Amino acid sequence: MSEAIRIDGKAFADKLRARIAAQVKELKSLHGLTPGLAVVIVGDDPASHVHVRSKHKSTLEAGMKSFEHQLPAETSQKELLTLIDGLNNDPAVHGILVQLPLPKQINAQAVLAKINPDKDVDGFHVINAGRLATGMPGLVPCTPLGCLMLIEDVLGKGNLVGKHAVVIGRSNIVGKPMAQLLLHADCTVTITHLLTQHLDEECRRADILVVAAGHAHLVQGDWIKPGAVVIDVGINRIAAAEAGGKDRLVGDVDYAAAVQVAGAITPVPGGVGPMTIACLLANTVTAACALNDVEVPNV
Repeated sequence: MSEAIRIDGKAFADKLRARIAAQVKELKSLHGLTPGLAVVIVGDDPASHVHVRSKHKSTLEAGMKSFEHQLPAETSQKELLTLIDGLNNDPAVHGILVQLPLPKQINAQAVLAKINPDKDVDGFHVINAGRLATGMPGLVPCTPLGCLMLIEDVLGKGNLVGKHAVVIGRSNIVGKPMAQLLLHADCTVTITHLLTQHLDEECRRADILVVAAGHAHLVQGDWIKPGAVVIDVGINRIAAAEAGGKDRLVGDVDYAAAVQVAGAITPVPGGVGPMTIACLLANTVTAACALNDVEVPNV
């Protein structure tokens, strides 16, 4: 069997971002509407600041407005909720994202619940989770949305019908919404996790395998059905001592083994990761159009 197709998430994300920039240009021209994304970060977590800088840069490159709110680590929950209230009521802001994790004095669930669901571009609000579960229009978490786009690009939109999809992971951020999206695409879906008995056997039944377990190299090559589409959401840092002298990022799938069996597979890095910010921008456009009762431009 020939080696699997390498799914280039970066190339797909670049095309998506170009399409979003064209949509933004059309919204400005036809409706005088510029989508605006507000990102709130509390504290000095270095990784969080890297993510926020990347989101700010990508937002501006797409022609949108970017509103950054950097708050000190000692910010109280009340102060943060007051800021979110202001953003909820600001007509220039169409998307609100609060960067996680938050300092220990702040209840993250209370903060996420405060965001207007129609501006919740992370798709984490319980109302958006309910909308997704019941098939209503809403904002979908960015990573699973990006995964679905990659799967549809490989198989063809509409060609997921009847496929057996297995999701490893049950988080509210990836696993559960991923399963819902696959159900809406008419897949037969099995949700598994690290405590699932005979996990390897469940994986071997999958035409589509999405792995978001947070466990380096969990899925071995012989767990994969020949020809399956494998989407690896995992990002795990292997220390220098284990990686032959240099730190490196690996996924939840043993890529070297899996690429010999799968039909198509995402690498780590360069697979799912670039799709997350692109889908955040897409969600911001969706939110801006919904809030202003205009159609998303078809460009």
